[in-house]
Amino acid sequence: MKTLLVAAGPTRERIDPVRFISNRSTGAFGYEIAGEARRRGFKVVLVSGPTILKPPAGVRLIKVETALEMRSAFLKEFKKADSAVMAAAVSDWRVRTPAMSKIKKAGGCRSLELVENPDILAEAGRRKGNRLLVGFALETEALEANARGKLKAKNLDIVVANKLSTAKDVFGSGKTDVLIIDRSGRKVALRNKSKREIAKKIIEKIIS
Repeated sequence: MKTLLVAAGPTRERIDPVRFISNRSTGAFGYEIAGEARRRGFKVVLVSGPTILKPPAGVRLIKVETALEMRSAFLKEFKKADSAVMAAAVSDWRVRTPAMSKIKKAGGCRSLELVENPDILAEAGRRKGNRLLVGFALETEALEANARGKLKAKNLDIVVANKLSTAKDVFGSGKTDVLIIDRSGRKVALRNKSKREIAKKIIEKIIS
């Protein structure tokens, strides 16, 4: 049985014990991919950031919160996987020194010093060997050009790109448009499809 590793959901980077930096990811794409892969007979490991979603039946779930936790879990499981999908929205930055107690209002402005989080997908691309690696690209402009650039720069086999726009919300369970490009240059555009429909196409690409 082939093993597919999936990373999903956002990460949270602590500011103090009650506040954090995060993003709008719900984890829906990754959970749909994990569920579809399990239905197709894969052994599935799902590394998930905080989300309200219920994990698909038969999937091994590893819960994480921060980008550093996700990196540790993903790269550990990647060693044992045949293929992997990085659908998580990993925070690009974290607070250098989170406060140990709740920060109180004191009037005026307050600054946070941020440091870059590691690029988990790029690390996986450098280590992948014969494994198949799929990444996601959320863009605001030059969708295809930026997606092809990410495919090459991070040594991916497939990139799934979608564009942030006011017309369609890529977050949550609504329908969206994606462009799927593989390392041979072939592309498939899917219009107004649900995340489940897109997940089926991604798993078909992985199988083929």
